[in-house]
Amino acid sequence: MTAASGPVLTLEGPRATIRLNRPGQHNRLEPADLDALMALLDDLAAHPALRVLVLTGTGPSFCSGFDLKALAAGTVSVGFDRVVDRLEDFPLPTIAALQGSVYGGATDLALACDFRIGVTGMKLVMPAGRLGIQYYPSGLERAVARLGLGTAKRLFLLAEPVTAADLLGMGYLDRLVEPDQLTGAVDEIAGLLASNAPNAVRGMKQTLNAIARGTLDRAAAQAAYQASTRSDELAEGLKAFAEKRKPIY
Repeated sequence: MTAASGPVLTLEGPRATIRLNRPGQHNRLEPADLDALMALLDDLAAHPALRVLVLTGTGPSFCSGFDLKALAAGTVSVGFDRVVDRLEDFPLPTIAALQGSVYGGATDLALACDFRIGVTGMKLVMPAGRLGIQYYPSGLERAVARLGLGTAKRLFLLAEPVTAADLLGMGYLDRLVEPDQLTGAVDEIAGLLASNAPNAVRGMKQTLNAIARGTLDRAAAQAAYQASTRSDELAEGLKAFAEKRKPIY
């Protein structure tokens, strides 16, 4: 577990939860938080019992992005873009539980997760164009790949607030629920992810991300598919199907 003002890690069975924990500053990320997040992601990626990672925040906002004063001062040891890219490449499936509004770089932090669940009343604001920041390339690539060029231009060039309903309509959110339903919605999706075959899920996540980026190694993906047809996971899945029970992976 990290310091009280920084990200806090909780482990519950097959699920890990990282909670941004600076509510007085809308969970703004400081340089030390980037180091902590990178270390947590590296450690969790090697954890053998985990199946899913949840990212959420404390208080009324999910996150207000990175400390722009630190960015301007050039005192950051780990770049914000590196942390977000590491989150996108995290081998386990990830869920952003957006309990509040999303601002600045946090829009990309959430977008790097595989699933995003938001609450009614939240909003998103990406002020880069208004502040004079030409956003980092991997963040722009991610927005175009996941949301489309038109939506990416709306977010980055207009720099206008986007409502929860619009976020659902444009595909930024996978699900929109009332605030008191967020925990249940996260539990449902996390449970589904944790119950599926872990190697198949990890492999398909990697392949899907590569397709979205235009970097697919088709031969490697084909080899992974062929290996899965001879795997213990498939044997258990087929056995469970025949026996009309849930598979045990």
